[in-house]
Amino acid sequence: MQKINVIKVGGAVVEDSTSLACLIQQFATLPGYKILVHGGGRSATRIAAQLGIESHMVGGRRITDEDMLQVVTMVYGGLVNKRIVAALQAQGVNAVGLTGADMDIIRSHRRAPKMVSMDDGTQAMVDFGFVGDVDYANGHRLAKLILPQDNSDAVVPVVAPLTHDGQGNILNTNADTMAATVAKALTPHFEVTLTYCFEKSGVLTNPDDDNSVIPTINTQSYAQLKTDGIVSGGMIPKLDNAFDSIASGVRRVVITHYTDIQATHGTTIEQ
Repeated sequence: MQKINVIKVGGAVVEDSTSLACLIQQFATLPGYKILVHGGGRSATRIAAQLGIESHMVGGRRITDEDMLQVVTMVYGGLVNKRIVAALQAQGVNAVGLTGADMDIIRSHRRAPKMVSMDDGTQAMVDFGFVGDVDYANGHRLAKLILPQDNSDAVVPVVAPLTHDGQGNILNTNADTMAATVAKALTPHFEVTLTYCFEKSGVLTNPDDDNSVIPTINTQSYAQLKTDGIVSGGMIPKLDNAFDSIASGVRRVVITHYTDIQATHGTTIEQ
């Protein structure tokens, strides 16, 4: 079976020109089949503020009202995605920008209000607005893009964190979830490695010390890390998706620095 790397890069990296250039160069030289999934939350927050739209986050996830939905659609599917695609084309990578709506590759439904743990430890009912929880992904269509059967040029998908509900509505979907969804959907077609890369060297015991990388995390140690408060905020959905990917047949999941997308270091996720 052919191997493929699904690389998810955080918004802080793609929004800085120097780190983005480094990432693009590394991704362009990454051998074999590959997909890039990106975030862009900080850009969305900044542009929303310029438009007078306030951003709200709960448990590391964005609440998306109608105004914010317009912002994330423009920023994720347009500004950030096309900037990355253009940079990859300049490196000789035949990239194509996609959202979940394109080719119907990822369909979702609007998340119902749910009880969520707040930062102060209390529970509250939260309506996330136009946020999509994934129903399915069409790995077959993605695989046909990457491995065309008619000897045409293969492409490298660059996936923005937007899905659709099949009723004409775009929905904002967590980028870590998008990466896990893509990785899981491709397991019948490839041996998949999923790499979450961002500005840190992995999951850290001390967020201010890049040398405090936790080399491996399993389900038991993950529970303890959450209890101890070492893992919190946006790292929780990332790790939840990582464990879900491993359980669903993804061969390897690593969380690492964006300069190490071949995942020679960082935090490896184990069952």
